[in-house]
Amino acid sequence: MRGDGSLMARAAAALVLANARYWSTVAPVVRAELRRWRERARKIPDLDVRELALAKLDEERFNAEAGAMLATLAPRAHRRDAVEAIVALQVLFDLLDGLTERPLQDPLRDGEHLFAAFTEALCLPPQSGSRLKSGSPRGGDDGGYLQELSAAASGALARLPACGAVIEVAGASAQRAAQAQIRMHGVAKLGVAHLQSWAQEQARGTGLQWREMLAGAASSVLSLHALVAAAADVRTTPAHAARIESAYLSICVLLTLLDSLVDQERDELAGELGYVSLYDDPEMLAQALAGSAHRAAGQARELSGGAHHVMMLTGVVAYYTSMPEARGECARPLVAQLHRDLTPLIAPTLAFMRAWRLARRF
Repeated sequence: MRGDGSLMARAAAALVLANARYWSTVAPVVRAELRRWRERARKIPDLDVRELALAKLDEERFNAEAGAMLATLAPRAHRRDAVEAIVALQVLFDLLDGLTERPLQDPLRDGEHLFAAFTEALCLPPQSGSRLKSGSPRGGDDGGYLQELSAAASGALARLPACGAVIEVAGASAQRAAQAQIRMHGVAKLGVAHLQSWAQEQARGTGLQWREMLAGAASSVLSLHALVAAAADVRTTPAHAARIESAYLSICVLLTLLDSLVDQERDELAGELGYVSLYDDPEMLAQALAGSAHRAAGQARELSGGAHHVMMLTGVVAYYTSMPEARGECARPLVAQLHRDLTPLIAPTLAFMRAWRLARRF
């Protein structure tokens, strides 16, 4: 990406435009939706589920705020619906991530039961004989909270003019994301070989290795946010949706690997298997990061509104690599190489993210 001054200028302009749209038309809706779901979560009957839902809303609200940046691509007339769908999907996904991290008697069956709320949100019209029920396989009563999040996301998506053009791709992406989460969280019982077998099957024909497919699928809720934004544009076609999903799958590989990289020491102390631990040595991981960055940048720039998508890519990298943990002994050389690979686009976004982190301390 070195030397592409034109792309750098367009990405910088996209960042300025996206921020203007975000703070004026998106952020107020995000804040209102998060308040709405927090009030609803307070009514969850089961104490453990309620505390987890509230903790996720408090500690991981940035996930919804950042995901909603993609709604700045949506025409203003449909931007509110796009934001509502994105926030509901992200809040739902974060809670399910937490619920499936807990020990489950049958990781596949119980995980699929829980994630039905997520996958069915991307099925229009709603499936007959829906599996959504109040409660969880572990006995916790969510009081219909999961179902309400699912219905809110589904309803807002259905109001977007190009919903029909994205729904098939979005449904497949949601299914893959759910399975990746379920199988990774259940690896203690299922085993790494089981995980590898599933990911290899999913990776066929994609050009991804199994570890990259697993990583990309696990955070593909971001792909869904991009598809929601595309659904707000009447010009979107199924072919456009497929290209968006493919590009964001590559971006999600970076997202998951960087998230795991900065959490590596914590995961090792807790005895948990992280995504970066699946790599045999640092050189293999470095190659995966570099290859993913190159592929994601190339795919993103070819999309309609490519500068905006490249801006999202650099934003993901800057967010994780500006964390204090990214300066640790294990992460530092990998981060430095990734920054070199994304030169010069990473520089302004990284400076912005470091300033944002500094401002949050005060």
